[in-house]
Order: sequence, then structure tokens, then C-alpha cells
Amino acid sequence: MIRLQGVSKRYKGASTHAVRSLDLEVKPGEIFGFLGPNGAGKTTTIKMIVGLLKPDQGRVLVNGHDVNAEAVAAKHSMGFVPDKPDLYPRLTGMEYLNLIGDVYGIDGATRRRRLQHYLEMFQLTEAAGDLIQSYSRGMQQKLALTGALLHAPALFILDEPMVGLDPKSSHLFKEIMRDHVAKGNTVFFSTHVLEVAEQLCHRVGIINQGELIACGTMDELRKSPGRAGSSLEKLFLELTDEGGSDEK
Repeated sequence: MIRLQGVSKRYKGASTHAVRSLDLEVKPGEIFGFLGPNGAGKTTTIKMIVGLLKPDQGRVLVNGHDVNAEAVAAKHSMGFVPDKPDLYPRLTGMEYLNLIGDVYGIDGATRRRRLQHYLEMFQLTEAAGDLIQSYSRGMQQKLALTGALLHAPALFILDEPMVGLDPKSSHLFKEIMRDHVAKGNTVFFSTHVLEVAEQLCHRVGIINQGELIACGTMDELRKSPGRAGSSLEKLFLELTDEGGSDEK
């Protein structure tokens, strides 16, 4: 579903790469957690996957499509929610969702059914007619998630998707992710909440200083001596040498 081949990116004026020689494959039917300290290269990687940034070197494939050479086909396969959704504040919630529906060519009956389902699920039905600028941070996150789910993409790409969600909405969204991959689809998400990643993910990848330093199932990550039974948090801190920091 996602394949990164030798992907590198260095920002203008930077002395080091944000991402260096990254090779990664994420398969259909799995929830993949992408973890790393702040500034490790997570968001840069995600932006290259969704086509917001072009890699300096390497190739990004989504559902068999080269993200740069076949941008429209690749993007039609995915739903993306960034860490800080940039919505249209002067549109109502419903106007925004209908705009998304028009972009993806979702027919009226399908659109109405999915909108009713997700708006009720995220308790946005009454607020759908209000301007987005009146929404709280959590409501905007729910609206962005609804927009990403609306065209039922094969791939969800989510940068810190739980931020701003109340406990009930977080629980519901976890169930959505599990149901999504049960149908043979894929979820790729970054998070600092390591407990969530450990509970949800079939595999995780850990990036640090622009390089992928570990990738696999929890059992695979625990194979090194002294790591048997370790939590993801403990493994993460050891691998990223963050043991003396409060950051996760």
C-alpha cells in the first residue's frame, strides 16, 4: 500500500537531512504506527507520502502509484488528516464536507449515508450548519476526520489523529481504524501516545534524526537481549536514547 524507496529530504539552509535514505513498506490490512521524538522526521515523511513535499531523492508509491508522477491517482487512494487541520473557517461544517464530497465525486445517496453516520458518531450533527470558525479544536479535528473518511479511501494517513478528541470519540475512532484494516485496507499514523500505538498497531516504525532505526511487530522489537516483555515506551526510550527526557 505504501512503499518508500531510498527517500531523502533536506530543507534549504539545513545542515542535516530531515529524512535520510528511508526504505519502508506498509502492507494492506495493517495499522502501522510511525513513531519518533519531536523533529525526528515523522511529519516530513508523511508530507512526502501525501505529496505535499517532493523528496530530494528516492521514490514514494501509494497503492502502486508514484506520488509525484501519478499524483491524482495516488491521492484518490488516501484520506489524510494533518496534525493541525487547516480548514475553511468561513464555511459551515456541512459546506466543507460537501466540498470534499464534490472533489472525490461521491454520489448523493452515498454521501448522505456516510455523512449521517459520521456526524452522528462524532456528535457533530447539530453543529454541521455552524461556521467552522466557531468550532473548538476538538470539533475541528472530528470534522477533518469525517472529511478524510468520506470517500472511503484504501489508506488513512493520520498525523497525531487523537489530539483534541474526547475519550468517547477516541474510542470510536480506534474502532473505525480496526474495522478499516479488517476489510484489507491500511492505516498509517504517527503519535506520541505510545500506549495507543502498542494497543492498536500490527507493526511500528521508529525514526530518529531522519533515519529509521527500528521496524517490526512488538515481538520482533523485543527480540534483542534484555528487552523481553518490555513496553513500547521502554523500547522507544532505549532506541532513541531519550531515557533522561520527559518527552515521548
